[in-house]
Amino acid sequence: MKKFLPDEAATTAFGRELLDALPEDLAGWTLLLNGDLGAGKSTLARALIKAAGHTGAVPSPTYTLVEPYKLSRGNIYHVDLYRVSSEDELRYLGWNELDDGCRIVEWPDRAPGLIEQADLSITLSYDGEGRTVELSPLSERANRVTDSLRAGHEVSATDKRVG
Repeated sequence: MKKFLPDEAATTAFGRELLDALPEDLAGWTLLLNGDLGAGKSTLARALIKAAGHTGAVPSPTYTLVEPYKLSRGNIYHVDLYRVSSEDELRYLGWNELDDGCRIVEWPDRAPGLIEQADLSITLSYDGEGRTVELSPLSERANRVTDSLRAGHEVSATDKRVG
């Protein structure tokens, strides 16, 4: 599924739509956020976290690597692997202890094995002044999420250009 996001407000709105399509219990979900620097990965992660009920700041986890959020829908872990040089470093992050919540992972290409345990790959790319978001389900339950988003998505004239 692809969707054109003309601005930051559209990215934020899409984050809310995505959260609404996910199950109430987010435990065990892994969402991979792909895209070039500045493509909107952190904006989308921030939108998901705020839509889940967080009211404070949502800092980038570039230096902390993991920012945890305890929310009414469960724990969300915003993970940034930009500074990770090998997949082996995930155990030092306590990766296996993060399965009690939803892991939103920026720069997942730094740990290629994550794709095997992830549910949804989300790729943001530049598209003129806006962005295009593409969702690729990696699990059966993620197929249901993308089907739900697709069914609830009215195609506007702008969206038609990306299918």
